[in-house]
Amino acid sequence: MTTLRKAKVALALLTVLLLLFVLTQMDAAWRSRDVADTSDRALARELGLSDLSLFTEARYTRHPSQADYHAPFQDHPAALEHFPSGALLLPVPGAE
Repeated sequence: MTTLRKAKVALALLTVLLLLFVLTQMDAAWRSRDVADTSDRALARELGLSDLSLFTEARYTRHPSQADYHAPFQDHPAALEHFPSGALLLPVPGAE
């Protein structure tokens, strides 16, 4: 017959408590994400927003389907990009 040492009992208790703590943190993260999604949807519905807005800088980077093909070249055809988001967004197909 083997007896449990106090250290093994303490280690088992610590492991159980750590597992419960991790599960509590995961549940809190899951619930906060649901609340954030719900509040975002309510705000979009209240303001009447319909489209995705990728960037807020220039009108041709806000939503690719609403892009004006000549907006990036307002100054002249060889103008450098004014906004950093223009370097991240690929041109709309057929605009080449």
